[in-house]
Order: sequence, then structure tokens, then C-alpha cells
Amino acid sequence: MKLIKLAAIAACVLSASVFANDPIIPVSPETKATTTTLRDKAINDNSAYQILKSLTTEVGARHPGTPGEKAGIEWGIKKLKALGFDKVYTEDVKMNGWVREVEKAEILVPSYQKMVITALGRSKSTPKGGLEADIVHFKNYAALEKAADNSLKGKIAFISNRMERLKNGGGYGPANIARSKGHELAAQKGAEALLIRSIGTDDHRNPHTGATNVAMGYTAVPAVALSNPDADQLVRLMEFGHTPKIRLNIQTKDLGPIVTKNVIGEITGRELPNEVVVIGGHLDSWDLGTGAVDDGAGVAIAMATGAFIKNNVTVNPRRTIRVILWGAEELGLIGARAYAKARQEDGTIANHVIGSESDFGAGPVYGLQSSKNVSVNALHVVDTMAAIMGNLGVSRRGGDTSGGPDMIPLAALGVPALNLMQDGTDYFDLHHTPDDTFDKVNPEHMRQNLAVWTVFTYIAAEWPGSFK
Repeated sequence: MKLIKLAAIAACVLSASVFANDPIIPVSPETKATTTTLRDKAINDNSAYQILKSLTTEVGARHPGTPGEKAGIEWGIKKLKALGFDKVYTEDVKMNGWVREVEKAEILVPSYQKMVITALGRSKSTPKGGLEADIVHFKNYAALEKAADNSLKGKIAFISNRMERLKNGGGYGPANIARSKGHELAAQKGAEALLIRSIGTDDHRNPHTGATNVAMGYTAVPAVALSNPDADQLVRLMEFGHTPKIRLNIQTKDLGPIVTKNVIGEITGRELPNEVVVIGGHLDSWDLGTGAVDDGAGVAIAMATGAFIKNNVTVNPRRTIRVILWGAEELGLIGARAYAKARQEDGTIANHVIGSESDFGAGPVYGLQSSKNVSVNALHVVDTMAAIMGNLGVSRRGGDTSGGPDMIPLAALGVPALNLMQDGTDYFDLHHTPDDTFDKVNPEHMRQNLAVWTVFTYIAAEWPGSFK
């Protein structure tokens, strides 16, 4: 009997020690109640929509190295202060600037036709006045891989595959290899230039620009995106048995070393000010439109979320809410990489409790997904968030996530992340085009985003447990 009692006591001690090391800390009824109240108020709040209106109207396009980008940074500082953030500051980010200057393409043979194109990020220039060459058609990147090296001397490689339209944007990655790496492959095959069908899902005569995998300097050959209708026209000409000859004139400029900025606003935590919940979007945009869905919407949602919580609770949440407006995302997550590197070097990366970025347009959120960095003992908190978001049309989803493009460097360093999954069915109709403008944004969807992001952010900042 004594041995049995001793065994039972030992088992209790062991059990207690396990739970002491890995406590399951519930979300308190008070936190749930406050979150529900915030949610119900946020769904009727237009502040995110109004912030986006200001950014896209008073500033416009914000391409790195341009006056628009500088104006965007100044706008971000001023707006965060006006919204009542406790602390607003910037951090310098060094990079090489690049801008487009001339973009012109024409079919010369078999019949003269103008085409609508745009240079891909960091595309090199053609010779002054352009180059003339026949098109060699490849249905996809894999087909170009099969061509013999140096077999395209004096030719222009044309990749025509179309991106698949999916709610979660899953068609982007498979199509995007042509944009990111196609210039290198075309050069290897001896081509004079690369022409790709725009990585987009629309049928408008708007080309989609985007980054290549060049960190600085220029692409291996001039690299150009063609609007979908013009890509279709080239394909039809070849189906009729013609070999189109085109004139392509792209002139771009390397600005050399420039300095952009990450703009940061904080709502200081009342008990754990050094522990931060990161939310944000990227402040830069491509130059073709006004960056409304990419990523003015994300910037506005994050800014409005922090301000809404600050202005609708009696005391600040337990942890600091840090809103980051990352710089130079479009040319390769440059601001995000600089931010993560600085936190790794100064040892404050461990203070990043959890984070997420809004960078998939202005569509409604339909799912909540957690990264593998979220500990098992914190998953119930994410489940609670999803439950409170439920009447907003959000459900808990499986899989892994980095929490958004600018969260990738932080997630790689172990920071837990959530993905507030937006309906991106039409996102790639607008993405990186002249059509990325404020009129495409639905104010009802922006209100839903604000309510959803408020639920996530408030619980993450108020719950006392660890997500790691």
C-alpha cells in the first residue's frame, strides 16, 4: 500500500511539473467579452477605408526612389501621429534604386500592331531606339528549359502560359517563375530579350509588372511583361502560321544606392511593453497604379486596427502593438529583411510574440491559419480568435504560413505567425497594373477586415501566455 501511495504521489508530482513547464492558459472571459465588443463596433467603422482614400489620393504611387515614395513615408509618419499612436519612428533601409523610363513594343511582321507592355523590375535597357527580332514561342518556363543553350541567338523568347485564378492565389507561384527567373534562362539560351504573358488573371489590356530575382543592378537580358490580350494576339498569329517580328524599346535607369525607410507606430503595452505583436503592410508600391490593393489596403487595415484598439479600450493591451509599414517590398522584401536582421543582431527578435501582415488586397477574410512556430499550448488561443471571428465569415484553417511576405524573414527566425486569409479571387486582375486604384476597393470589405484584424490583434496583445 505504501508503495502504491508513493507511486501515486510521484505521478502527481510528475504531472504537476509537466503542466508547470507547459501551462495551458485560457483566454479569460473578460478578454473574450472585450474582444466581442470591439468586433461588433469595428464592423461599422470606416477608418481603414478613409485611411486608404487618403494614401491613394493625397500621395498616389510610391515606387522606391521616387518623390511619391518620399511623400508616402512623410504621410505615414504624420498619419500615425494623428491617429494617436504612442510612439512613431522610422528606420533607414539601404538599397539600389531602379526606375522605368521608356516602354514601347510593336509587331512589325506580319502586320503592324502596337502592343501594351511594361518592364519587369530591374530590367536592363535595350539598345537606344530598341531592338528588332523574331519571336520564339514557349508555352511555359519548362519548355524554355528544354531549348538548347545558345539556340535563340538573334531571337526574343516568349513565354505564354496563363496564371490560374484561385481564391487563395495559389496559381501565382507556378506562373511567377517565368517572371522571376525567366531572364536568366533566356540569356542562357542566347535570346536578345524575354517577353512573358503578364502574371495576372484579367483580360484587360493592362500589363502586370513585378520583381525579378535581381537584388541590384539589371536583369541578364531586357525582360518585359505583355498584357494578356496582346499575348493572345501573338499566340493567334503563330497559330495562323506566322512568325511575328517585333520591335522592343525598353529604357530603364539604375539610381544607385538610395535610402528608403520602414515607418513604425506603437501602442505601448501596459504590463509587457518590450513584448510586441507585429501587424503591418508594405508602404511602397509599383508605379503603374496608386497601390490601392497592393498594398495600400494592408497599410490602412494595420494602421486602423492599432488606432481602433487604442481608442476603444479603457487601458492599453498588456503587450505592445507594433504597426510596421515596411519599405521596398516590391523589389525583394528589402525593408522586411533589414528589420529582421536588425532585431537578430540586437537580440530583440525574442521579444516578437506573434505577427501577421495584410498583403493580399482588400477582399474579405475567410480563414485563420497558424504557422508551425505557434506552440501546441497556444493553438487554443487561435481557435478562440477564429470562434469570435465566426460571425464575420471566418473559419479556422489548417496548413502552415509565414504570415505574409514581409513576415517571411521574421518567421524564418522563429517568430510565430498567423495568416488572416483574404478572398483573392480578383486580386490578380489588379495586381501590379495601372488598374490598382482606390475605386476597386469595397468599403464593406474594409470594415470586415478591420473587425477581423482587431480580434486577432487585441487577443494576441492581451492574452498573458506565450505563443512559442
